[in-house]
This record gives sequence, C-alpha cells and structure tokens, in this order.
Amino acid sequence: MLHGGLLCLLATSVISYGCVCADLVFILLMQGKEVKGTVGQACQICGDTVGVSATGDVFVACNECAFPVCRPCYEYERKDGVKCCPQCKTRYKRLKGSPRVPGDEEEEDVDDLDNEFNYKQGNGKGPEWQGEDIDLSSSSRHEPHHRIPRLTSGQQMSGEIPDASPDRHSIRSPTSSYVDPSVPVPVRIVDPSKDLNSYGLNSVDWKERVESWRVKQDKNMMQVTSKYPDARGGGGDMEGTGSNGEDMQMVDDARLPLSRIVPIPANQLNLYRIVIILRLIILCFFFQYRVSHPVRDAYGLWLVSVICEIWFALSWLLDQFPKWYPINRETYLDRLALRYDREGEPSQLCPIDIFVSTVDPLKEPPLITANTVLSILAVDYPVDKVSCYVSDDGSAMLTFESLSETAEFARKWVPFCKKHNIEPRAPEFYFQQKIDYLKDKIQPSFVKERRAMKREYEEFKIRINALVAKAQKVPEEGWTMADGTAWPGNNPRDHPGMIQVFLGHSGGLDTDGNELPRLVYVSREKRPGFQHHKKAGAMNALIRVSAVLTNGAYLLNVDCDHYFNSSKALREAMCFMMDPALGRKTCYVQFPQRFDGIDLHDRYANRNIVFFDINMKGLDGIQGPMYVGTGCCFNRQALYGYDPVLTEADLEPNIVVKSCCGGRKKKSKSYMDNKNRMMKRTESSAPIFNMEDIEEGIEGYEDERSMLMSQKRLEKRFGQSPIFTASTFMTQGGIPPSTNPASLLKEAIHVISCGYEDKTEWGKEIGWIYGSVTEDILTGFKMHARGWISIYCMPPRPCFKGSAPINLSDRLNQVLRWALGSVEILFSRHCPIWYNYGGRLKLLERVAYINTIVYPLTSLPLIAYCVLPAICLLTNKFIIPEISNYAGMFFILMFASIFATGILELRWSGVGIEDWWRNEQFWVIGGTSAHLFAVFQGLLKVLAGIDTNFTVTSKANDEDGDFAELYVFKWTSLLIPPTTVLVINLVGMVAGISYAINSGYQSWGPLFGKLFFSIWVILHLYPFLKGLMGKQNRTPTIVIVWSILLASIFSLLWVKIDPFISDTQKAVAMGQCGVNC
Repeated sequence: MLHGGLLCLLATSVISYGCVCADLVFILLMQGKEVKGTVGQACQICGDTVGVSATGDVFVACNECAFPVCRPCYEYERKDGVKCCPQCKTRYKRLKGSPRVPGDEEEEDVDDLDNEFNYKQGNGKGPEWQGEDIDLSSSSRHEPHHRIPRLTSGQQMSGEIPDASPDRHSIRSPTSSYVDPSVPVPVRIVDPSKDLNSYGLNSVDWKERVESWRVKQDKNMMQVTSKYPDARGGGGDMEGTGSNGEDMQMVDDARLPLSRIVPIPANQLNLYRIVIILRLIILCFFFQYRVSHPVRDAYGLWLVSVICEIWFALSWLLDQFPKWYPINRETYLDRLALRYDREGEPSQLCPIDIFVSTVDPLKEPPLITANTVLSILAVDYPVDKVSCYVSDDGSAMLTFESLSETAEFARKWVPFCKKHNIEPRAPEFYFQQKIDYLKDKIQPSFVKERRAMKREYEEFKIRINALVAKAQKVPEEGWTMADGTAWPGNNPRDHPGMIQVFLGHSGGLDTDGNELPRLVYVSREKRPGFQHHKKAGAMNALIRVSAVLTNGAYLLNVDCDHYFNSSKALREAMCFMMDPALGRKTCYVQFPQRFDGIDLHDRYANRNIVFFDINMKGLDGIQGPMYVGTGCCFNRQALYGYDPVLTEADLEPNIVVKSCCGGRKKKSKSYMDNKNRMMKRTESSAPIFNMEDIEEGIEGYEDERSMLMSQKRLEKRFGQSPIFTASTFMTQGGIPPSTNPASLLKEAIHVISCGYEDKTEWGKEIGWIYGSVTEDILTGFKMHARGWISIYCMPPRPCFKGSAPINLSDRLNQVLRWALGSVEILFSRHCPIWYNYGGRLKLLERVAYINTIVYPLTSLPLIAYCVLPAICLLTNKFIIPEISNYAGMFFILMFASIFATGILELRWSGVGIEDWWRNEQFWVIGGTSAHLFAVFQGLLKVLAGIDTNFTVTSKANDEDGDFAELYVFKWTSLLIPPTTVLVINLVGMVAGISYAINSGYQSWGPLFGKLFFSIWVILHLYPFLKGLMGKQNRTPTIVIVWSILLASIFSLLWVKIDPFISDTQKAVAMGQCGVNC
C-alpha cells in the first residue's frame, strides 16, 4: 500500500509543472513503522515533505491527480483557501482525521467521525500531538493566494531516512534551498509530546518561506503572461498579479484535464436499460412456454429449434450486457499544447515509436505502404520525438527499394504538408479528394506549389510502378543490389536480420533544411527450425529494435494499408497517455477503424460500424475497448508485462452495480475483502514486476537495479541484451545515458536474431502474445487481466483510414481468419472462461472477451436454424404448435422487444438503420460459412495438430474502375454452405406452395408462418446471393452445377413426399383403404 501511494506521487511529479526548492523538508514516520523513500516528495506549495497519512501511505491530498501537497497546506486550503486542488481544480474531499468544512459531502463509510480533530489542549499551553495530523486551528496564514500554475520542470529528491526510533518523528533541515540527494542531511528528532511550534512550524520563519514561495510564483506568472499580451490591449488585470485576466485563463487552462468523459444522455440510456431488462423478462416467459409446449408430431424439429433458441439467447446476453454503460470521450489538444508543447520552448511531449508491418508486397502494394509511411513522416508532432519502423517480414527487395524511394520523396512532401497544413497527409488520398482544396487556403503560392507537388508525386508513382513491374519476374540466381552483392533476403525463410536507417539524425534534411523523423527498415532473422510466430513475432522484434535505437515511451502500430487520416492522431493519443490521472493506468488507446473504397451500400458490412460505434463504446465504460490490431497507441511499460498503478476506485467490483445502486453506499465486507486480496495479488503465472520497481530503479541506477532483480532473472525475462534491459527502466523514453551509440546498431541486429526469444518470456507474458492468429485479442486480454485499462478515442475526424476487402471471397477469408483465432484462444490456457479468476479483470470485460471467443460456435445452431424452415415446408410440419391468443402475446412481445432494443441502441450510438441491417445480414452470411469452417479447422488444429496457413488479405487498388473488385467472383469452399442453405429454402418454398394448392384453403394459414420463416432467412442471405450473381446478374457456372446437384437431391426427396397426391389416394395405392374410403 505504501509503495502504491508513493508511486502515484512519483508518477505525477515527473510530469507536473515545476518544483519548489525546499528550505525545510518535513518527514513523518508512523510509530512502529519505517517510511522508506518519502524524503524526495516535496509539497508543491510550501516545499515541506508531503509526509504520510494515518494508514502509513504517502499522504495524497487529491485522489484525482495526486498533486503533491502536504497535510498543513491541504488543511489550510480546505479551511481558508479555494478548497480545490491547484492542478486539476477538483474540490478536496475530507480525508481521515481532517476537520469538516462547509460544503463537504455526507459520507456513510467514513470511520473516524469521533476523531475528526487529532489535537487536544494540554495544560493550556498549546496543541499536543495526537497522531500524524496537524491541527491548523492555531496556524496563521496570509490571505489566500491565486492559483498559479507550475512553470518549471519538476525535480525529485531522493535519499533514505537515517534510522530513528519507532516512536519519534523527525525534521530534516538542509542549510540551503537546494537539496543534493547524494549528500546526507542532518536529521533532528521530533518529540511527539512537544509543541511543533518549538521546531519552527507555524512560526514566523515558516510563514515567511510560504510567502516567499508565493512571491516567486507571482513573478513566474508575470513572466509567462508577458508572452501572451492581450490582443485587444484592454485592461482587466487580476489583483496581485499584474496579468491580464484572459491571459490568466489561458495559462490556467493548461492545468485542466486533457480529456473528459461525455456520458450518454440519461433519458436515452435509462430507457435503453429498461428495455433490456424487460426483454430479459419476456425471454424467460417465452422459453417457459416453448419448453412446456412441445410439438408432438414434430418432436425432433421442436427440440432442435429450442436448443438453437436457447443458444441464441445466451449469445445475446454475452453481447448485450457489455454495452450496459456506453460513454463518449473528447480531448483538448489546446490544453495539451499549453502544458507540454509551448511555442518557443522545448517540447515536453513524450517520444513515440510507430510500427508499420508488411509481409508480401505483391498482395500489399508498395504504393499503399509508401503512402502510410509518408503520412507518418508528415505527422504534426515534434520530429525528434517520432520514429517510424517498417517491418518487412517477407524480406522483399521490392519493399526495401520502394522504402528508399519513399524516403527521397518525403524530403519534398513533408515540408509541403506542414507549410500548407493539408489533410490527409497521404498523397494518394489527398489528391483523390473530390472537395474544394482551396478552402481555408490563403497563401498565393499554394496553387502553384500544389500543382508542382502533384507532378512530383505522379513521377514518384511511376518509379514505384517500375519497381513493381521489375519484381514480377524473379531472376534464377536471385536479386542483386546496386553494388552487385546478392540480396540477403532472397530466401524469405532463411536469411539474416537486416536494418537500414533511411532518415533521421544522420539521414539528411528536407528541402527546407529541417530535420525529418527517423525512418528505419527492419527485417528480422529467419532460419529453418525456428518458430517466427507470424505478425506477433515481427511486432516483438520491432519492440526490441526500437527500444535499442530510440526507445520511445509509447508505441503505435498500424497495418501497412492504414494511413494517418489526421495529422493530430498522436496528440489525440497523448491527451490520454500523458494525462496525470489516466496515463499511469492506461495500457493503450484504441482508435476506430475507418475505410476507403467501400461501395455505397457496404454490401458485406466491411465498415463494421456496429462493432466500432456500439460495442467498443460500451466496453469503454467498463475497462476499455479490445485491441483490434491496428490504429492503437501502447504504453511500452504495459507491453513489458508490468502491473499498473491502481487506486481504490479502480478496484470497484462492477460498473453495473455502481450505475444501478448509486455512488455513496457503505462498502460491504465482501468488497473490502476483495479489495485487500487484489491489492496484495500479483500475476501468479509469471514474475510480473510492478511499476514502482521501475521508478525506484531510475535513481542509483546500477545499485537499485541489482537490488530489484538479479541479472539472471532479467535475462530470463527480456533476453540476453544488456542495452535492451537497461532501456526497460527508462519510463519516459530515451536511451540510457551509459549506452555507447556506436554499439546500438550491432545490438539492434542481435535482438532480432531468430534465437533471441528462446527461454525468455517474449510472447508468453510480455510483448504481443503468441498462440493465435488473432494475436491482438490475446495481447489486449493479458493487459486487461493485469488491471490495466484502455481508452477508446473517437475524434470527429477519423485518425486512421485503411482499405477493406470488398470482394465476397476475400471478405469471407478475412472473417475466417478472425474466427479461427477466436477458436484457438477458446481451446488455449488463455481462454477468458477460466483464465485469471480472482484477478483484476472486471466481470463485464470478461463477458465481452468470452463473447469474442465463443461467437464462432454460434454457426452450428445458426445453420441448423436456417435449414429448419425448408424442412418444415417439405414435411408440412412446424416447430411451434397451434398457439392461443395468450401464447401469441409472448411472440409479439418478444419481437417487439428485439426491435425496441435495436432502435434504442441506434438512437444513443448514432448508427444508421442501414448499417445495422447490413451487420445483421452479414452475421448470417459469415455464420453459415466462415465461422462454420473456423470451428472445424480450429478443432483439427487443436486435436490433430493440423495447422492452417495464414493468408494475407489482398489490398490491391481498383484499377478497372470504381468497385471493380466487388463484382469479381472467386470460387472458394466457403461459398458452399450458404449456397446450400439458399437452394434448400427456395426448394422448400416451392414445395410448400404446391402442397397448399393441392390441400385446399385450410392449409394456407399455417403456410404463411412457414413462408415468413423461410423468407426471413433468404433476406439475410440476399447480399450473398447478389455476390454470386456478379455485375452482369449472370450466375457463374460453378453455382449452376451446385444448384443442379442440390436440386436433384431434393427432387428425390420430393418424389418420396409426393405432395400432389392426397392421403386417401396414397392409402388406396398402398391397399390400406377401409370402409370409409
């Protein structure tokens, strides 16, 4: 507990504005306990040490941002000051042992109501010490000071307190205003029985130091506001500062939160929840009727239908309840700039390493990859804090040469983008825009420079196209480089590691003479007999390379076809990552995927709007969205397997309980037991280290590191690379000071060698997790299981855009890979159904992950349910008995609740009805094809060890016209099941209508229910049927063959049924006619 509280203050002080050089550091020791590591925590108001609370933790005045304030200043601010935290402006809450002040909330769970004042009068001479708290009733302060922001970089003081008796307190009194942490400072022992005034506290000297601090802050404030003179030249100076009120407000904005939660309107959300509960109740009555009323003459059909419906209900519950508490967020980029990136001052933004992954340049065109890289290099972020790493997992010379051409073109493209502030900064998509590109442009040279740049880009495209044409025919002896040597990656499965730095500190400047972000080509070593773990292995290699070369504090990964649609994307992520309250517990910021080149009606639900705009918003209100594989900014320390810094509020049991039962409820004993268990717990499956281990390892670097863990343990965890291991302690990024720059490239080659991960925890507990082709789900799940939260960022302008497979066969193959990954996780030790119970994964977050890995199993009841209407029509039976008016009410209410839930969901999410319907249609199409195949392939892989090859989705552009790829028919076995379902239902409809015509008027009533059932299935498969027809509405030959085959099978069944002959005629023909014939 003590270390956790200390870490909150340490993490905050690193990024807070400024530090006051203390004349006096006041240190409190709990009686009977030694407080270690608190000497360096200086109050940001008076300079005294923060001290400890009654529980032995480091005193934290503000639970929102943990801004370092000592107990006396906290009490003074509450009693006579502004009652708010100087940093985040949150009103101070009453802490244990503090006197109440007007405006305090009533709290039922405060357990010190009889001990609000920890001082008592003794002998009439003054207050006597009764604990760790200080009575401020006799303390005199000057008038309340203005809330002035910190302006200088905070400096931490370190050192240990010399031994003292357990029953004493101590005061540390340096003789100067600067405290050298390496020099021991004399300590005076404080007698708890004596008046603290005798030691100088509350004395004139102490008051003068506080006043001196205020004067210094006023001077600093005047210096800052002088940089922002009032544009109107008006007055309105704030009293006591001499600065303009508008300037003060602007500077004060820098201390406000960098983001905020925008809740869904209560009238929409509450009604939505009520309908969900009503639907659940109706569902219970519906199943009570279905189970208690079997169909005697079609018992098999009834039983199958009930089993399918129960599975669908469970699937709905798994999908619905994680959407119980959806939220929106908004960011404040202006506050981020005021706090960390002031104009004319060195930027304090954290460095970021960006990863781009590619495998096959023939399926992932180099021009698309080049556009992604160009959009990264032109991003709106300090160039010395951005590094781009391109992973070529296919070791293709084409990728290497196209990246070289891209680096040359970037020297012209990047300054053009920044000069004219264009969006997006991927040239292919910028020049394709059908908008008024002159809007908001005021520079006369823009039109001329734009035309010149467009010509430059067209010449660049020609050069890239020439490289692609050249790569189509591979020489027998393999590729050779310009100097005549053989290309090392001629064999993509057996080649050495390759690294090439194209741009950066030593890679040249742009045409305006400015530095460009670093651009690095990486192809990891591959050898026969070594597992390379596909994309997850490539990303882990990039983690290690980037840690050795640049070591950005944060990582952002994108697929090669996902370009930066907004140059502010990195700043959007930093509004969360660098927020004092959120950053220390956030593992990643996930952006939604948006796509270009999709047909207007989104026939195959490529946009996935329902998932990204409904499901992900719901998860953001619990523990955060899932990692979806691209457009995600990571905290590097989270990828290293460290635990987050959690507060008591983060360990609350359930967001549903919180939202339903209200906030101020007395905590139950079970909750407190659960909290204590969580606070003590660490991940048992691996030696996970806490974040405080890193903080303690920063100072006294070599000594502290050896105290934390042995060298052998480090090597087992991170591998045998001292430089990489040292970089893991740099929480704010950057290369360790002791590193020799000349050895970095050699070490970078070493960390991407094929055997580096052997006998380490890479892919098991740290980095991207191995074990599934959908490594993104596993990686995010492991982080959430450790207690990290994630953030869903949806700015008005999409930050990333990519390409999606609009062809039916490619789309189904993509869905097959996702579903296969889920099945692999289902049968692994990381299955959310049983993994990490009793840990820090919240209940509804676990439910969401369970839904993510079991959804392919829904294909089995789904395909059975889609065939049922055809069987009912062919056999003249039905899955429901004749229903009364009372029973019919349940069916009406059931359908009404389904539609009401969907409508209300669309209302609060803003999703259109067409997007929702396309999602429903593709759920049936994918469920009857790709998901079904994934279940069987997954079982074969788990039980028989038969692996499935990873297929890279083609990302080629439409060269034959808009959406030409949409109408291309590519045969795949995935088309067989839905084709069969379609034909069966069509045949069944014909058979049912024929039987009704033959049987008379009384058979038409039951027929309508069966026909509606069958038509409902066909409507869901309609986009699939259009995909089979193609552009010319002509059915391909292969489909005709399948249709004839299936029609023949059902024709034989038809002859057996013979619906055109009445039952009496059948009896006569069989000699079974009696006297009643």
